[in-house]
Amino acid sequence: MPSVPYSRPYLRVRKVIARDFTLRAVEGFTAAVGNTPLIHLKSLSEQTGCTILGKAEFQNPGGSVKDRAALGVVRDAEDKGRLKPGGTVIEGTAGNTGIGLAHVCRARGYKCVIYMPNTQSQEKIDLLRMLGADVRPVPAVAYENPQNYNHQARDYSKTVPNSVWTDQFDNPANAHAHYISTGPEIWQQTSGKLDGFICATGTGGTLAGVARYLREKSAGKVQSWLADPPGSVLYSYISSGGNLTERSGSSITEGIGQGRVTNNLGTEIEHVSGALHIPDSKSIAMLYELLDKEGLYLGASSALNVVAAVELAQKLGRGSTVATILCDGAYRYQSRIFSKKWLQAKGLADAIPDHLKHYAVLD
Repeated sequence: MPSVPYSRPYLRVRKVIARDFTLRAVEGFTAAVGNTPLIHLKSLSEQTGCTILGKAEFQNPGGSVKDRAALGVVRDAEDKGRLKPGGTVIEGTAGNTGIGLAHVCRARGYKCVIYMPNTQSQEKIDLLRMLGADVRPVPAVAYENPQNYNHQARDYSKTVPNSVWTDQFDNPANAHAHYISTGPEIWQQTSGKLDGFICATGTGGTLAGVARYLREKSAGKVQSWLADPPGSVLYSYISSGGNLTERSGSSITEGIGQGRVTNNLGTEIEHVSGALHIPDSKSIAMLYELLDKEGLYLGASSALNVVAAVELAQKLGRGSTVATILCDGAYRYQSRIFSKKWLQAKGLADAIPDHLKHYAVLD
């Protein structure tokens, strides 16, 4: 799929997404998005003889990496005249983009309607409602099904005056938000001394935007890889040289994995160096290890990304530096991932090392 060019009007978004809260106050929620710390994961770096870095996106004001995409697509709609004061933002989302949009909408005076699969955690659904969003859980069906939550969001937007379907999966404003913020931040925070970047994808915006910036800035030196959970087709797509297989299986992770190449991912996928398949057993073990060794209380998608960063660093060799995304915190999933019954039901209780099982404090 050909690359999608980024246009100059997005330059205005840079001022909204960048923040420098250590030196001055910022103007509201939207100005607080971005400029998150890059954390050196000491224990894993020592184990591998490499430098493993995690971009602390859970420190965005809405609590996840999706704050950047939410702000990017809303600003894009505003700049193009598609969204006017008092309007309604409508999106299909598995959770964090909806939370980011709900925050942005409250801050900018818009109504927010969210269609989401009914498989998402209750913590996410409750938070969206607390933020004033109109949440509409629908059955989780394949993208090809007309009742897919994205299609329902699109169709509903056609019936609401002064509304916009932000189309997070296929709207390149998503990837561009990361091209002008996350990518430059990582490059600056590593002083350009970076060998690899890897993360999982849902919409593909984070990987595509960051990868494109790092590729251009490093003249192709930085390798960008895709990390994929069970139930997604992107690992096989990249590994096979472009053959899409039918999606099957599932994962404990939420909001990542895909059954197709989205338009966002399509802007950069031809330049992605490779892909790694990460099983849930490795992700849940890493989640507990990061809590124990690093004091980081992270969700499963963040843990998957760290597993992938370690494996990529080992591929690149001792002394390499690899960065990834710490998407969000565990508090949005804690009723599941720290529940003994849930872990047993998912067949993951034995994946957690014995010396870490005491962190599973819920029955």
